[in-house]
Amino acid sequence: MRFNFTSIKYGGFLLLFLLIGQSFNMAFAQTERKISGNLIDNTKQPIIGASVSVKGTSKVTSTGAEGSFTISAKTGDKILFSFLGYQTKELTVEAASTYQVTISEATASLTDVVVVGYGKSTRKALTSSISTVKGEDLNKGAISDVGQMLQGKVPGLNISRSGDPNRNAAIIMRGASTLREGAQSPLFVIDGVVGADISIIAPDDVASIDVLKDAAAAAIYGNRAANGVIMVTTKKGVSGQTQISYNGYFGIENVSNRYDMMNADQLRTFLAKTNSALTPANDKGANTNWQDEVQRSDAMSQNHNVSLSGGTEKTTYNASVNYFNQQGIIKTSGLDRFIGRIGVEQKAFNDKLKISFNLSNSVSNADLVPYRNTILSQMLTYLPTAPVRNADGSYFDNLVQTSYYNPVSMLENAKENLKTKNILGNLSANLKLPFGFTYDVNLSYQNTQNVYGAFYNSIYTSRYNNVRNTPDPPANPTFVSLVGQNGVAVRNAYQNTNKIIETYLTWNKKFGDHDINAVVGYSYQQSLNNDGFQSTSTNFPVNEVGYNNLSLGNPYAVTDFRVDFNPGVTYQEILLISDFARVNYNYKNKYLLQGSIRRDGSNVFGINETWGYYPSVGAAWNLDQENFMKNQNVVRSLKLRGSYGIAGNSLGFAPLTTKLIYGQVGQFYYNGSPREGAYGAIQNENKDLRWERTATTNLGVDFGLFGGRVGGSVDWYNKKTTDLILTFDVDQNLYPSGQLTANVGKLSNKGIEVVLNGTPVISDNFSWTTAINLARNVNKIITLSDTRFNIDNRLTVTPDGAGQSGASLQILAPGQAIGTFYTFKYAGKDANGVSQYYDAAGNIKTQGLLNRTDYYILGNAQPKALIGWSNNVRYKNFDLSIFMRAVLGNKIMNVTRADLFRPSTAQFTNIPVEVENESAADFNSYKYSSRFLENGSYLRLDNATLGYTFKKGLIPGVNSLRLYTTANNLFVITGYKGIDPEINQGGIAPGVDTNNFYPKTRTFLFGLNVSFN
Repeated sequence: MRFNFTSIKYGGFLLLFLLIGQSFNMAFAQTERKISGNLIDNTKQPIIGASVSVKGTSKVTSTGAEGSFTISAKTGDKILFSFLGYQTKELTVEAASTYQVTISEATASLTDVVVVGYGKSTRKALTSSISTVKGEDLNKGAISDVGQMLQGKVPGLNISRSGDPNRNAAIIMRGASTLREGAQSPLFVIDGVVGADISIIAPDDVASIDVLKDAAAAAIYGNRAANGVIMVTTKKGVSGQTQISYNGYFGIENVSNRYDMMNADQLRTFLAKTNSALTPANDKGANTNWQDEVQRSDAMSQNHNVSLSGGTEKTTYNASVNYFNQQGIIKTSGLDRFIGRIGVEQKAFNDKLKISFNLSNSVSNADLVPYRNTILSQMLTYLPTAPVRNADGSYFDNLVQTSYYNPVSMLENAKENLKTKNILGNLSANLKLPFGFTYDVNLSYQNTQNVYGAFYNSIYTSRYNNVRNTPDPPANPTFVSLVGQNGVAVRNAYQNTNKIIETYLTWNKKFGDHDINAVVGYSYQQSLNNDGFQSTSTNFPVNEVGYNNLSLGNPYAVTDFRVDFNPGVTYQEILLISDFARVNYNYKNKYLLQGSIRRDGSNVFGINETWGYYPSVGAAWNLDQENFMKNQNVVRSLKLRGSYGIAGNSLGFAPLTTKLIYGQVGQFYYNGSPREGAYGAIQNENKDLRWERTATTNLGVDFGLFGGRVGGSVDWYNKKTTDLILTFDVDQNLYPSGQLTANVGKLSNKGIEVVLNGTPVISDNFSWTTAINLARNVNKIITLSDTRFNIDNRLTVTPDGAGQSGASLQILAPGQAIGTFYTFKYAGKDANGVSQYYDAAGNIKTQGLLNRTDYYILGNAQPKALIGWSNNVRYKNFDLSIFMRAVLGNKIMNVTRADLFRPSTAQFTNIPVEVENESAADFNSYKYSSRFLENGSYLRLDNATLGYTFKKGLIPGVNSLRLYTTANNLFVITGYKGIDPEINQGGIAPGVDTNNFYPKTRTFLFGLNVSFN
């Protein structure tokens, strides 16, 4: 065979050329070049100030005008584009050198990520009931409490609040699970710190809130999770150019409603018609509107939040400073607060190790209203014919009448202040290990310092030295003695310290179609509470000393005076040690299983019940992943889920609760007079006292229809609490003391929750999204007894209005809900205009009725439905959000109105205008009864916000600019005759308006959101 040399020669040259060319191409591929382009969003608007980085390198730049960018990279490199509020975009460099990159908003993906106990999950993989609210969807307004941001946003979360800036909202999740006052609030977890104080977080710093409602989701937190868990995630730094943002507003608040009380002319006309007259001591020719005198006509509020964020691919940071100031609508009250936060996240060892550090500090200065509820009552009852001051400038008072005080004088002659410093630091480390393991360590430290002072000057000690104090229900009114020269002062300082160490190992592994996530961990928590003291002094040399110089007083000059060391507050050291584990199994993303257990040990309960166990199981089926769901376009997602879990409640208990304690029980006679203190047992020991346990069964369905344009969920739950902790009277022949705290009783809550959201319209220039949630809960006490102890029922709330001593309003009884009203049943008026009532036999009487014996069960304070409805509309650069909220089917006992219904004593205390047609002969008009049991249903336009976002790049250096105005509490539709129907729904005495409602306000805000690059 002969070879053609020429062909081989030229073929060799060709091969050599190809090899050289390939080498050149390879060399070219390894050579960096300029990569440029533009970054835009889905609406083709440029993104300015976004981070542009080359993955795996330190090269970072940012987008400029029109979203343009230029960066050096090689073919095959990956360029990352990130911007706050948008999904991170990854671009692989190819032969081209110019690109147009589209980045999508992160709304959808954020909604899909859920924070759970000791980890995160996708909503698709959940087996339990968890609601998520993003930061931009939380309530807006002059809000001092993060809990208020959730009001109406989460089905099953019943939140009620007054207008007082210094009072947190009452939060009840899926009905009350305990009969202990102050033990119904959910557990807050902030960035993984369990039990953190929510007041340390500024509303502008919240990225999202996840609400763990059923026990299967919350049981991983064991003995603190019976009331549900609220997971708060704060904003984190994003790699890229430094971003500086400012959010601020100024607001004006006005009282949204007032009682229509008689003015001087109306009162005189009414008295003349009833042949009565004012006493000379009360008729001073004035026409005083005491509500105007006690309340501000305009209360100002302001909020300023400056944040700084940025970083590199390895290090990110976020820092913010927040200042909040809100005047209370009651004069002299208000809140001034400063919050500072800083967070740093560092990656190391090829991103195997991530270390996060967060530090938050808040300093608040709260001006409180001394004897607040008494002043609220007096501003309604004080006669309009009396002036605020006498001609010589001194405060007017009619000291002949008992429990009758000039409310302005009370307001301005006393001062009550609470300063709080709260610091929270947490350090966490996440280490990625081989074989799908990760190891986490979380360390946190929280210290809260409270310094309280109160001073009641010589006006109090000379005029109001027997003040009738009217606390919030279920506490009953008392008389407080204030004596001494030039005032009485109280000063205390306490601090609480909380240290937590948590460590857990996570295993994520995928075997073909099988996906497993497992967590096992350990937690140690030490809480030192009420470390401090209190003291009281009086007999000051001058009236202006106040509470800052107690040493200048001489209290022992007052007979029988003793320093008050605040015996109601005891030092506590609480230890909690826990082990926990959870396993999630996912098969083909169709079938989901979850199981968890937590073992808690604490020194709080009896030595025989130190440990508690809290298991949970859950399962879900993603039907949309099945083959039979593939060939249809209606259902985008469909999941069925069910769960069962047990959680505990340890709120409100100290280590001494279960111990035998001796104390002073009286005096004994010595030489004919009771001079010596007698000591005996004041608390029994109970070695078997254990945690209350709440078991919840939850069945739910999640769905998405029509390509995701419509979605929602439906949940049904059955929540049962056992081992209720109650105090029982016991035989002192068997026990040293007369009462014992024990686990007896059962309580249930059953309900349904529905969420429906949709996007009816979406286009380049216009979009409308809407969401509505509805919840119904039925609360019932099952029993208060067992074979050892027995309580048939227990009466609560005794307002003790004049002429109604011993009259109670509510009952805790088997078969009834918490907040069941139990009082007299109104039967109209007789021929003489006197109010009548039914006795126990059904007879109609005006006299001779007996408390309790003739009471009727007349409904309860539990709402039949809670509804929240939000709408968000965008047109070009304008945005409008409207949020409405409704509470339906609840009852309110209007004690305030009952106490004002006194036509026969109008010459001594003012009456409402509506009483002008009442007969002065009606000696029963004010009696607590169904006459004053009112429908508490209402519909409120809670929030309306209109904003305008200016075009990006309009101002050099300004990345985004938005102006907005917000109106809160624009109107409320209700038949309730009190000031406002949003009466406290928390505690064991909900729905009682007893002269203690701090007026709600209508607020108008003007705000600015701006960010700089």
